[in-house]
Amino acid sequence: MALSKLDNLYRQVILDHSSHPHHFGKISGDSTANIEMNNPTCGDVIELELAVKDGKIEDIAFSGSGCSISSASASMMTDVVIGKPVEEAEHLAVVFAQMVQGNEISEEDSDALGDAAMLSGVAKFPARIKCSTLAWKALGKALTDETGQAKEEQLHNE
Repeated sequence: MALSKLDNLYRQVILDHSSHPHHFGKISGDSTANIEMNNPTCGDVIELELAVKDGKIEDIAFSGSGCSISSASASMMTDVVIGKPVEEAEHLAVVFAQMVQGNEISEEDSDALGDAAMLSGVAKFPARIKCSTLAWKALGKALTDETGQAKEEQLHNE
């Protein structure tokens, strides 16, 4: 596939997630974590709600407002982590942050990120990195240990 056609495909997937976000709204049952975060640089706001049961993310939803990259990333993130063990979701949040900062990730991690791997090109636009990582940071913060502090591997360098 020609590079321009591939870029166009990636743009279409991102626009689709932004226009028709998956898991947008509230979860149907009781939540175990609810967090609101914002990106003061551009005004993106996300409220992330999740239900963790037996060490797995049983349900997840987000609401808020933001740019297309922020909304698409949140939609992609919810698709990726629902049903996953907490440890795997934490790992993927770290991997995603590394990827959008321009660091190489393994093919296995890229596959595990699903559609979210298409956001690797954000690394070319430093101002958009915070937009793309907002939902993933909210996830990392929501998946805190019992002391209420984010684990070191959950923190993202910017």
